[in-house]
Amino acid sequence: MARRDCRMRKSSIFLGLLLLGGCLFLLVMVLSCLQSRADLPAIGRTRAEVERLRLTDLCLFTEARYTRNPSQADLNSAFQDHPFSLEHFPTGSFGRSDDRAR
Repeated sequence: MARRDCRMRKSSIFLGLLLLGGCLFLLVMVLSCLQSRADLPAIGRTRAEVERLRLTDLCLFTEARYTRNPSQADLNSAFQDHPFSLEHFPTGSFGRSDDRAR
C-alpha cells in the first residue's frame, strides 16, 4: 500500500483563509452596527450643540494659506490660484474646487 502525503492542498488553505476573512468581515460589520447604536446619544448631543451655536459649515481642512501670519506665509501664495500652479498642501486634492471660481 502506498503511503499517503499528509500535506494540505493549496486550495484548501486558500478556502480556509477565505472563510476566516469572511468571518472577520462579518464580525467587523456587527461590531460597527453595535458601536453606531451606542454613539447615537453623543451624535444627538452634538447635533443639538451645532443647532444652538448656529454652525453652518463643517471644517474638513485647516489649511488656510491666505490667513496665516504674514511672517510664516510664502511670497508666492498670492499666485497659487493659477490653474498650472502646484498644490503645496496635499488636502487640496481631496476637495472639489468652487464652481463659481471658474
